[in-house]
Amino acid sequence: MIARRPPLAAAGAERQRVEQVDRLAASGPPGVPALVEMLADPSWTVRRSVVASLAALGDAAVQPLCACLRARRDSEARIAAAMDALAASLGDVDAAVLALTLEPHPAVVADAAQILGRRGSASAVPRLAELTSHPDDNVAVAAIEALGRVGGRAAVDSLVDAVKSGNFFRVFPAIDVLGRSGDPRAIGPLSALLDDPQYLLEAARALGRTGSRAAVAPLTRLFARPSDAVARVAAVALAELRERYRERYGTVEPIDDALRGESPAPGAARRLIHSLAGADPGEQAMICAVLGAIGGDDALLHLTHLLDAAPAVASAAAEALFRLCRSADARVLAALREGDSARRLLLLPLVKGSAAAADVERCLEDPDPEVRAAACDALGRIMDPGSARALFRLLDDPSARVVHAAMGAIQALGGAEVEALALEAARGGTPAARRAALRILAYFAPRPALQVFIDGLRDADLRARERAIHGLASFSEPEALDALVAVASDASERIRAVAMRALGQAQREPRVIAALLEGLRDEDAWVRYFACQSLGKHGWEPAAGAVAERLQDESGQVRVAAIEALSGIKGELATAALEEAARDSDTDMRRSALIGLGIAGREESLPTLLGALSSEDVATRLVATSAISGFSSPEVLPALVRAAGDADESVRAAATGFLAARPGDDATRALVALLVASEAKGPLLGALSTPAPGRIEGILSALATADDELAPLLTSALARMRLPAANAALLEALRLPRAPARKAAATTLAAVPTKEAFAAVELASRTDPDPEVRRVSSSLLSQWA
Repeated sequence: MIARRPPLAAAGAERQRVEQVDRLAASGPPGVPALVEMLADPSWTVRRSVVASLAALGDAAVQPLCACLRARRDSEARIAAAMDALAASLGDVDAAVLALTLEPHPAVVADAAQILGRRGSASAVPRLAELTSHPDDNVAVAAIEALGRVGGRAAVDSLVDAVKSGNFFRVFPAIDVLGRSGDPRAIGPLSALLDDPQYLLEAARALGRTGSRAAVAPLTRLFARPSDAVARVAAVALAELRERYRERYGTVEPIDDALRGESPAPGAARRLIHSLAGADPGEQAMICAVLGAIGGDDALLHLTHLLDAAPAVASAAAEALFRLCRSADARVLAALREGDSARRLLLLPLVKGSAAAADVERCLEDPDPEVRAAACDALGRIMDPGSARALFRLLDDPSARVVHAAMGAIQALGGAEVEALALEAARGGTPAARRAALRILAYFAPRPALQVFIDGLRDADLRARERAIHGLASFSEPEALDALVAVASDASERIRAVAMRALGQAQREPRVIAALLEGLRDEDAWVRYFACQSLGKHGWEPAAGAVAERLQDESGQVRVAAIEALSGIKGELATAALEEAARDSDTDMRRSALIGLGIAGREESLPTLLGALSSEDVATRLVATSAISGFSSPEVLPALVRAAGDADESVRAAATGFLAARPGDDATRALVALLVASEAKGPLLGALSTPAPGRIEGILSALATADDELAPLLTSALARMRLPAANAALLEALRLPRAPARKAAATTLAAVPTKEAFAAVELASRTDPDPEVRRVSSSLLSQWA
């Protein structure tokens, strides 16, 4: 016990010092000197509190912290804490830290470069570029790494010089930053490093990270080397290159075209295949992706063999085969016939064309229900009428998944034979087959099938009777409606509920409405539930009062159905009832009411919906986000922007999706601002690529003021649209006043080349007023395939 007292005492002293930090921070600027003195405290907990306090004090602490870095270098803990505080400071830090880069002490300059990098200071890029050639290696490396944090596009020339310097300590970090810059000028120097064993691995990885079509040629030349390890390195880099290109431009076809055209020799595929033996599963999956792009008989054969490999590799092999087998290939069909269930499950999504129908039909007898279902899906794609009878045999399959897939395929086939087989099954098949056949006939609703549905109301199988009731709503004939209204008063509660649901799909006639209003008073809760739903679907305004009464129903599901119905009914009575329900103590009621108010779309309900965005409940915020998305009021856009920064990922994703579909310049500007601020660029880039009205014009407007980091993202969004208007905007961007926009436009035009794009980039290489744009354009022309 005695031995434990010192730590307890130390912990008590530590708490006292943390409390002292809090008091000093509360005193404001006068507390800064004492806080700076505590930066070297032996306790990490205390130092962390000091750092947070100095960062929060902003401008008042900036100069004292810089002075500390400049003059008090006796403690590593103090130096690190001062750097942390400056990096996180809320004050105007950049100018003061830039001044530190002029200090004669290299260690101070290196620390300053790191701080600027951690802050992502775009204004510091020119000075950081200068520091990459500093005589001190530590300073140069710190500057290169800082450029990597800020974004190296604006300092590519300096990074290229670092790569060419031959200085090991500078070359390595510069390789990484150059690869992530996405600048075409990076390809040449990185490719040159492939001949140096010391840098080959990192240079290949960097070329893969460029996502540039021009990187394909130097990487594929590595396949000509005798080393399997080098071939694996090249394949991994090319696989990453494909994914980067897909993220940036929404397609990999130009990369795959380049892979097929740039392969150094017919032996490229064989070299890759040989390298599989020493590869781990992750590398094997990437090699499969590259083999699928290169193609050829060797690739096709070995990809088929890899279908029996580990799951991740087999999946990659199947995806590669899918790209190779645009139509049914003999090898794929042979593998389908001879393979086990696992192989068939991988191959069935690949097959197309009527030539494959017979082999796919054999898979309908596979013992694995997932294979049988996949075979049904494949036959639905092939659409060979001769497969109809085989598919009908699966209507009483023990797997519901298979039955559903078989019905989908049959509906895709259609035609007279399908109708005849469905009528036959509905009249004399097993109960399961009769139920499925009735669903198929309801989909097509042929006049000769009406009597089958009327007769089905007396089927011995209860579920078949239910299918017959649902199917009657598909027919417009008077006798179908007579039978449906009559069954709505059946003695069975379950049958009445099914009839109420079906009446929601029938024509809106007085007797239909009368039956549904009667259903609102039924003793069974589910009958009342479906009566509410169906009245909402018909949107009959005079029913609003009767439906609103169900908001006090003893059964929760009926109350929720009443809210759903009121959202489909116009008028002030329905809206007032929904407003009241949105304040209900029951969470499900509130959420349902919010959905209803969103569907109703009345402007006077917007404050209620906007208020729900502040709910502590994630599901409520998600519902409210969806509900406001259809409103055009000026308050909606800022609310969606706030929701796009929600703590919950599902709310963020929903808000981003609604912003993507929202027309106008304001929505585009909001998405651009979110893109700049977000660490996760992918979802926002996808949203910005959605071609909503005004989106292209908005992106072009944002390009006019974009910097070197934002401009390539904006031109990528235009390229991903694949629209003539977006391509025209890229050409127009080459004439914008700012150089970053013109550089990004030239790079993007080279990634999706056309004759018009080539002419525009060629003109820029000769006449652009900015020398860097001319160099970028010239580099692109030299790499143009």
